[in-house]
Amino acid sequence: MSNKRPAGKKKKGGCRGLFILILVLAILVAGGGWYTMGLRAVEPGSTEAVVVDIPNGTGASMIVELLDEAGLVRNKTCAKINAKIGHYNSLQANTYIFNKGMSFQQIMKVINTGDFDYLSKESVEVKDGARLTQVAAAISEQLPYSSEEILAKWNDKEYLNQLIEKYWFLTDDILGKDVMNPLEGYLYADTYYVTSGSDTIEGFTEMCLDRMDTELSARKEQIEGTGFSIHEFLTLTSIVTKEATAGDQPAVAGVFMNRLDQGMGLGSDVTVGYIFDIDRVELKQSQLDSDNPYNTRKFAGLPPGPISTVIGDAMDAVINYEKSDDLFFFADEQGKVHFYKTLEDFNQGIEDIGLLKDSDTEETE
Repeated sequence: MSNKRPAGKKKKGGCRGLFILILVLAILVAGGGWYTMGLRAVEPGSTEAVVVDIPNGTGASMIVELLDEAGLVRNKTCAKINAKIGHYNSLQANTYIFNKGMSFQQIMKVINTGDFDYLSKESVEVKDGARLTQVAAAISEQLPYSSEEILAKWNDKEYLNQLIEKYWFLTDDILGKDVMNPLEGYLYADTYYVTSGSDTIEGFTEMCLDRMDTELSARKEQIEGTGFSIHEFLTLTSIVTKEATAGDQPAVAGVFMNRLDQGMGLGSDVTVGYIFDIDRVELKQSQLDSDNPYNTRKFAGLPPGPISTVIGDAMDAVINYEKSDDLFFFADEQGKVHFYKTLEDFNQGIEDIGLLKDSDTEETE
């Protein structure tokens, strides 16, 4: 008895296997073609510029969403597949100018390398330690608004109330009767790239406030631990910012904390300079005698509000201030800061170093 299968059945089975193989290959070819087509440019040959802002911490999947919203993705599913398998391991946050003639892979390569040729060159630097009037002047150089128009918007009570409703860290404190500039100290110091969504006063303002939101939210519990409100915290941080460079800020913050604890005036000339919209120079006695509540030479405690922009490092210096018994300090001509526990030692230090303390020199400096 033979165990061999009929020749016809063997041939039929072979045909079925060949058919399946051909079908699989056809599916793979079709799928590959679909995938390749899905990554092509939305409008091949187009040079239409499209500005896309990629925020810090944005992953590949979210970038696909942003590019799709901007009209730069032909097939979202294909884009998401490529985003996962494309080895995009160093995606660079920035504001880019793409065009609809670029393929998805070209765009992702640009973002992955931070290609300078595609970066938005229109930027505004909100400098660390700048007063709001200086920030307005910097913005006016890039946006079609005058400094006066920008400042007017920032003092518009209706607009300010809208911002208070939107941002948890903005409170009615900024509307206090003695506050000179409501948004002073709340626009985070950084370099901002102007996009189609931030080319208005409102758009740019909210871009700065969004950045401040990120920084304050990351430190919210630590700030609450200081016992200060957000407004008070930013006020002290701004004074420390204007008084010292990064390396000396924790110690300077410590001096101010000691003075506040003892009910002393901060004695800070930078707060007097703020009244007159000037950076620290030799102040006139009439300015030092000002009855403005920002004058910490005359009034104890914190002034009504911040006096400049700040950054995260200065916030950390106040949160983690250097504990000491010092109540006085001054900087010598080389910028070195000297600290003292008593007024007598402070005066002796000035004499020893060769600096003359006159009516224009504050006790804490």
